[in-house]
Amino acid sequence: IGTGSEVSVALDAQAELAAQGIAARVVSMPSWKLFEEQGRDYQAEVLLSGVPRVSVEAGRTFGWERWTQGGASVGIDRFGASAPGAEVADKLGVNVGAVVEAAKALL
Repeated sequence: IGTGSEVSVALDAQAELAAQGIAARVVSMPSWKLFEEQGRDYQAEVLLSGVPRVSVEAGRTFGWERWTQGGASVGIDRFGASAPGAEVADKLGVNVGAVVEAAKALL
């Protein structure tokens, strides 16, 4: 599950998982607020019950447990690094490898 630029990381991780024979879905959730406003049937259709969930956030992972429900969150729970955004995200673990590892750990 990703909210913005993180969706591309999730899609690349999905491709890597597929190459390893692991099926995965990617959910773009650009707004928690709008998703919360949807009916429970819609939410259940998007976030399947019983399927391990991984969120990808180029920021704090706080709050994602609501949507991952015991799954994993890949994000940056610290601050203070300085570099171009993509470089910082990669160095701090918001990258395809970290998402693939998080997903595989849930299987």
